[in-house]
Amino acid sequence: MTQHATTTPYNSGMLSNDAADESARLESIQRNVDAFTTGLLDGLSLQPSWSCLELGAGAGSIAYWLAERCPDGRVVAVDLDTRHLDAGRAANLEVQEADITRDDYAPGSFDLIHARYLFCHLAERDEMIARAARWLSPGGWLLVEEPYHLPAETSPFPVIRRILDGYQRMYRQHGADMTWARGLPALLARQSLKDVAFAGNPGLMGGLDKDRWLPLITQAAPTLVAEGLVSEADLAEFALLLKDPAFIDIPQITFSAWGRRPAEDA
Repeated sequence: MTQHATTTPYNSGMLSNDAADESARLESIQRNVDAFTTGLLDGLSLQPSWSCLELGAGAGSIAYWLAERCPDGRVVAVDLDTRHLDAGRAANLEVQEADITRDDYAPGSFDLIHARYLFCHLAERDEMIARAARWLSPGGWLLVEEPYHLPAETSPFPVIRRILDGYQRMYRQHGADMTWARGLPALLARQSLKDVAFAGNPGLMGGLDKDRWLPLITQAAPTLVAEGLVSEADLAEFALLLKDPAFIDIPQITFSAWGRRPAEDA
């Protein structure tokens, strides 16, 4: 892969690793979602010799897990910003800082490609799915996990309606589509992938120490307030609400979809 520097909202500014609390946000995602993700990967019958590609590797937990499961193969972990990735974690791990919308891999390079919370942020997300499918070796699997935001106005908590409305509008302004995930199974099938299947994982807001949204809102808060999308009073009310054991909400569902390139497709 030829690597190119690029500037996007995701490697500079509020949504980048330069943002305050980005490390906490990534760790919250890993802590709350990794068990679901690795359960899906286990269902694909990983082989020790597989060559794997982790797109948008973030803080690296899934790349490290794959490196352990495929000791005779290799794992390529790619991200726009790799500061949270440790290439020394495994001998079969390669860390690449690159922009997959501008860079490419040879067709048939990988037995497994996984991405989580990546494609919804890309402008040409459908085309990127098609490109990723071409990177699969015959019999290889593509597993994509993306958030589907439930309508903000359906929350039973008025302050959460306001915060989620602002949060969702902020991401739309940055070009993200937080409802795109609904079409993932059909999109994978259109790439001629077989055995297409899918699953859902609700994301919890509240529930005291089970909450996974505080780091996300904390990271976004300065921009939300600066752009007039939420008020400081809303954030203070949210902080109080998190201490209430009766506060439980589901702002999004992670849709995971996967498919396999036919083994005879050489």
